[in-house]
Amino acid sequence: MQFTRRTLLAGMGGMAVAQSPLRALAAVSAEIGTYEIISLSDGNLVLPRAFFFEGLPQDELSKVLAPYDLPADQLTPPCNVTLLRQADRVVLFDAGAGPAFMPSAGLLQDSLDAAGVSADEVTHVVFTHAHPDHLWGVLDDFDDLVFPNATYLMGSKEWNYWRDPDTVDTIGEARASFAVGAARRLEAIEDRMEEIKDGQEILPGVMAHASFGHTPGHMSFEVRQDREAVLIGGDAIGNHHVAFARPTWPNGADQDADMGAKTRARLLDKLAQEQIPLLGFHLPNGGLGRVARDGDSYRFVGDEQ
Repeated sequence: MQFTRRTLLAGMGGMAVAQSPLRALAAVSAEIGTYEIISLSDGNLVLPRAFFFEGLPQDELSKVLAPYDLPADQLTPPCNVTLLRQADRVVLFDAGAGPAFMPSAGLLQDSLDAAGVSADEVTHVVFTHAHPDHLWGVLDDFDDLVFPNATYLMGSKEWNYWRDPDTVDTIGEARASFAVGAARRLEAIEDRMEEIKDGQEILPGVMAHASFGHTPGHMSFEVRQDREAVLIGGDAIGNHHVAFARPTWPNGADQDADMGAKTRARLLDKLAQEQIPLLGFHLPNGGLGRVARDGDSYRFVGDEQ
């Protein structure tokens, strides 16, 4: 499978291009048979370093992070939304953060415009999970549907968790706003939602894989045609350093740290052994690359073209 990197240009904020600077958007694409897969930027998050690394053995952590040029105070993980085109289908895996979550995110519309894709053309939106940077982009500033013609698909366990009115009281204070925001947006797309299950072929050539832990019902998706495949991993493997080098360490972003670690180790072993490319939502350079075994750990080998 061939990886291709290209730079797209988009106008800023819906303003006329002649009146505003152009934004450069890098896109990584791959072809799998008749499927075209494009990683599009939704911007990035800005999170305190402690969110990821608090509670980890600091001496060993320093060794793990030594090869990476990470800021000392906060991290800015990218947000990569996957677009799949095949025949008359235009499929998005996750919907981005939209305008209400974080100023540095919510750029998906610019990226779609730059790729020549209208929101009206999107036929399916498939969710890995319902955290804000993956779900909140279904609604615009006026609470209208951004993708008005789409069918939405989400794992049954994930759907039921975020629709449960008790979730806001049990998820913890730090994530309570996630639950409120998810419930409102899921209600808005309820009539267009299809619940899916582990092992289901949700669309031709697209198989759902349970990857619980980051959230209770997190799903990853294997896109396959003949012998070629790619795994759209969502947040199951959430960064390109500690998650690969020490997959069994807890990750502060996971709602169930123990289950998240087990899922991470299982997926990394599968991807390294079968040499299936990974497209990760928060991995660098568009998120597309391979998993290489490195002794008892792993490393992410991104596209350098």
